[in-house]
Amino acid sequence: MFPYRVSFFGHRTLYSIRDLEDKVEDITLTLVRNRQFVEFYVGRNGDFDIVVASAIKRVQHRVGKEICPIILTLPYVVKDIEYYQKFYDDVIVPVEGKHHFKAAIAKRNEWMIDNSDLVITYVQNESGGAYKAMKYAQSKGVKVLNIENDRLNMILK
Repeated sequence: MFPYRVSFFGHRTLYSIRDLEDKVEDITLTLVRNRQFVEFYVGRNGDFDIVVASAIKRVQHRVGKEICPIILTLPYVVKDIEYYQKFYDDVIVPVEGKHHFKAAIAKRNEWMIDNSDLVITYVQNESGGAYKAMKYAQSKGVKVLNIENDRLNMILK
């Protein structure tokens, strides 16, 4: 069974977290119910990443984490990796040591997109890393759902 892989990208700073968290939970639950096995790739670089991880954890409590693991995808090795290994189902560093640390996040984002069937974004501005990730995914032909203004049923078809 091949996993359906989903990556998330959004703004570092958020102002209305609760509604967004509910929306992410609804989207991830719908994906899990429509696919046999979903792997969720997430980063840990800001508010959106924390919202996503929290929402997926709630979905895991409802359906079981064995069908929808959450995989922390780091741009480089961090000192407190043991802390993250306790929270996430897996922790990977796919581009470790191959890029300057300032470019590592962008390269990690590209890896996530290149290994995803769907990219879910929360992009409100036409600038920043989340916007660049969304544009990169679109250029690669990966399905993109911007939860700021798209509907999930468009992607599930």
